[in-house]
Amino acid sequence: MKAFVMDRYGQPLSLVDMDKPAPASHEVLVRMVAAGVNHADERTRAGEFKAIFRLGLPKVMGGEFSGEIVAVGDSVVGFSPGDRVFGYTGVVGMGTWAEFIVVDAKALAHVPASIPLADAAALPVVTLTAWHALVTLGRVKPGHTVLVHGGAGGVGSAVIQLAKHLGATVATTVSARSCDSVRALGADIVIDYRSEDFVTKLVGTPIDIVIDTQGGDVTSRSLRVLRRGGIVIGIAGTPDPHLADQAGAGRVAKTALTILSARVRWLARRLGVRYRFLFIEPDGIALATIAKLVDDDIVRPIIDRVLPFDDTDAALDQLLAGPHDGKILVTTSPDAVGIRAPR
Repeated sequence: MKAFVMDRYGQPLSLVDMDKPAPASHEVLVRMVAAGVNHADERTRAGEFKAIFRLGLPKVMGGEFSGEIVAVGDSVVGFSPGDRVFGYTGVVGMGTWAEFIVVDAKALAHVPASIPLADAAALPVVTLTAWHALVTLGRVKPGHTVLVHGGAGGVGSAVIQLAKHLGATVATTVSARSCDSVRALGADIVIDYRSEDFVTKLVGTPIDIVIDTQGGDVTSRSLRVLRRGGIVIGIAGTPDPHLADQAGAGRVAKTALTILSARVRWLARRLGVRYRFLFIEPDGIALATIAKLVDDDIVRPIIDRVLPFDDTDAALDQLLAGPHDGKILVTTSPDAVGIRAPR
């Protein structure tokens, strides 16, 4: 089978031929139909997390996918050959940029019946991020106000849809070309980040939860729009010590993250608010809940474009170049290739 492999941190990926893997007793073997391309993939390739997450190299890259089960391990229940599934393998498991994948059955859910199989690959990372940011960490309630930066992107579009379903008022920052699309998803307050300052725009609109997809100066400025007790949940910025605990990393890594995040955590305390970095893990139970929301027409995958699997390197380059409305996918199915977002 073909697979995109990282041989060394910081080096370009290699497209190689390798043997098809065999599932262990708790795993399933899946024929990959589509896979997502994410910023976390690039951060992993660049070695940003190598002191925290121990990867055995060479490593098949990619973390989310949709496909069809080929075989199941002896102890697997609830899944059978021929089932259409989607899932997230995690930053340590990875392996989805390959024609076949072995996955822990606990990371899987059945694909929503209402969408094409390839489209389901756009769901795992962004919807798990939205779910755990809003439900697990943010504990959003009806009447809360949520700000998500980059509302036209994959995570942003998922956050808007889920937050509206949960009863929140949603504000978002986007470029002018995406204002109409995020309003169609349900955004109540739309801020053109190129011509408007979100801090000024939100004066008089205290925010309960900020989903920060940008990092840097956006993080510190987001802390200032929160009501007292509110929370900024970062997914692209500065990791905090909780990430070391989550990864089971050692004392050195935790100390490094404590120092790295000291300024943002100090500013949060001074303002009477909180900061948390979110790094999602495989969660088939949450994905099954999300699949039902898709079939109930509450959440839908937002896809910018789908490239052939052999162009995975180009897909990663296009993701990093931006802008794009929704997810970028790669696929082994020629019929799924194409531009989805309006241009």
